[in-house]
Amino acid sequence: MMKKTFTAALGGACMLAMPLFALAQAGATETSLDDHFDAQLSTADQLKWLKSMSSEPNHVGSPHDKANAEWMLAQFRKWGWDAKIETFHVLFPTPIEEAVEMGSFKATLTEPPIPGDSTSRFTQPELPGYLAYQGDGDVTAPLVYVNYGTEADYRQLALMGVSVKGKIVIARYGQVWRGVKPLLAAQHGAIGCLIYSDPADDGYAVGAPYPKGPSRPPRGIQRGSVMDMMLYPGDPLTPGIGATTDAKRLTRETAGSLVKIPALPISYADAQVLLSELTGPVAPKNWRGALPITYRAGPGSGPVHLKVKSDWSLKPVYDVIAKIKGSTWPDQWVVRGNHHDGWVAGASDPLSGMVPMMDEARALGSLLKTGWRPKRTIVYTSWDGEEPMLLGSTEWAEQHAAELRKNAVIYLNTDGISRGFLHVGGSQDLGRFVTGLADGIADPETDVSVGKRARYRVLTQALEPGASAGEKMTAKMLGGVDGTLPVAPIGSGSDFSPFIDHLGVATLNVGFGGEAEGGGVYHSAYDTYEHVVRFSNPGMVYGKVVAQFVGHAVIRAADSQLPLQSPAGFATAAAHYVKQVESLASNQRDDAAEQKTLMADHAFETAANLSESHGDPVPLETVPAIDFSPLDNAVTKLDASAQKYQAALDAKGASLSAAKRAQLFAMMKDIAQTLCSDQGLHGRPWFKNLIYAPGRYIGYGVTTLPDVTEAITEQRWSDVPSSIAMAAGALTRYADRLDQATALLTAG
Repeated sequence: MMKKTFTAALGGACMLAMPLFALAQAGATETSLDDHFDAQLSTADQLKWLKSMSSEPNHVGSPHDKANAEWMLAQFRKWGWDAKIETFHVLFPTPIEEAVEMGSFKATLTEPPIPGDSTSRFTQPELPGYLAYQGDGDVTAPLVYVNYGTEADYRQLALMGVSVKGKIVIARYGQVWRGVKPLLAAQHGAIGCLIYSDPADDGYAVGAPYPKGPSRPPRGIQRGSVMDMMLYPGDPLTPGIGATTDAKRLTRETAGSLVKIPALPISYADAQVLLSELTGPVAPKNWRGALPITYRAGPGSGPVHLKVKSDWSLKPVYDVIAKIKGSTWPDQWVVRGNHHDGWVAGASDPLSGMVPMMDEARALGSLLKTGWRPKRTIVYTSWDGEEPMLLGSTEWAEQHAAELRKNAVIYLNTDGISRGFLHVGGSQDLGRFVTGLADGIADPETDVSVGKRARYRVLTQALEPGASAGEKMTAKMLGGVDGTLPVAPIGSGSDFSPFIDHLGVATLNVGFGGEAEGGGVYHSAYDTYEHVVRFSNPGMVYGKVVAQFVGHAVIRAADSQLPLQSPAGFATAAAHYVKQVESLASNQRDDAAEQKTLMADHAFETAANLSESHGDPVPLETVPAIDFSPLDNAVTKLDASAQKYQAALDAKGASLSAAKRAQLFAMMKDIAQTLCSDQGLHGRPWFKNLIYAPGRYIGYGVTTLPDVTEAITEQRWSDVPSSIAMAAGALTRYADRLDQATALLTAG
């Protein structure tokens, strides 16, 4: 529990005004500013705002989504911010007609209100269960179960002798992002795709279904986007430019990010009916979920009818943009964001993260009234259209790309939050910055800081039975209970993507969670206020914590005289990524050689279950010799440059003149852009970052050294040397910038 709750009553603000004004004139310390900032935060107000903002459906184009944007605009202005709404016009399909049928069975594509949850009943219409940017169609075909619908699952189907060509597939959520499932299904010849949430993953197998517990109820449906965001996010018709009224647009036929086959999500209650009718081979053990049926690959004895027809009109998205102009370096921006749209009410995703951001904005506004003003400009952004695929943030970032590349110091993102542990991803040279913040904030459930609790989490997870290689590597990077907190690499999945992936802006994505059970109401009509306060974040106590963490980060970044980066952590991570990609090539080479030998001996045919249909594996190509020396040399140079820079900064930074500090900050401000290439990744040029990107067939999950990794996994051997050269060049450019900064620190 929190020790004390503060409100932003006018009386309290007046009592603080004179002392803080004096501090502001004299140059307030970080601690004094933090204390005054924290005193304005109110979990009571966060709860009130959360209930109001989630009281009706918040999808793009809904009346309540616009009303929330207008309410936030009014609040920002009341609190002293220079605020406006920037509107973009984006392609956003909504369903007109949809059906999933098999014989007399018809799937229910809406969710009834949950008994006992008054906040799951709405007076305004909600969207039914659907997948945005799927391809409209009316198809009838046999059904095939494809497990999670990954590339590995299709290889397994080939061994089982099951083809999806001309079929409708049914996949369960998980393993990869939902948009990968219809994409791969279409590539393998399927003509339709259904996706359901198996209770093994987020239903009764992991916790009591809502409302008794937090997990997905039988009729719960996970909506979502299936845009091919691995090519580019944002408006499908305006890649690379803002979707303004006069923007030059592609047609639907030429927009590369639109899925080609019809697809719908269904509940596990309806999925059970369809899956129970499948015949064919019994599914492998790791394909079996928790439904009380025999899982089979199919196809079924009877066909399934799938129909989707959508309204493909342009719809407005409303980005709320609020600024406090900096006093010293107004052309350097600290940008902070969270989105406000949801698939239905969106109480957890995203509003549990949106209301703390509003609390931060009020607290910063209160500081303004005392005479404090940030040295750099602070920009607060409430994005619309994140759920369909980062529409508002991407269009704003594309529209203001030149300004952001020139001016942005850092982008700080949050999304939905729950109770538990701090996790931070993004630019991996910001570990010291993160650590300093985390060690100064108390965790409301323990007697330690959120930083120490996060360290204990990392270290203990690495020692648990079955710990992954990634968990062990993170613990190694941490280096003990007093070490610098490692920042995780990130791919996509929230509004940070256009900043780190496209523009090369230093980025942190901040969250709390891992303690609340079940994501079972994710993207459903049951993501409500009552679910949040009962299960994911009772009392919104972590709302105050995230507001403290990000609010302090904003103040530090706005006022810091020295660079925020500590590049040693990034150098360590980069060396690890090079080792990973070298191991990938080596393992793939060994697998191809072993498979070739076994196929020559007819081993797969001999080992198959002869009572069922079976087939040959997908042949692996021989992996040629690959010269990784450019990458090896680059990470060696990077490590040396990072060590020299950090030593020089620690020794000389505090004694630099104000002019040299400003020069050093400006030199390091855009160092993240050195990791980008104008030409972007192979086949998807919107993604400019050569170190981090969402995986081409993973989705949100990050692929590090993506151009090299994917050239190898996709067996594009002729592209490997140029991909290695590009990645090595990025790491070398980063190291060269460090050398320039070191020279400035040590000169004179």
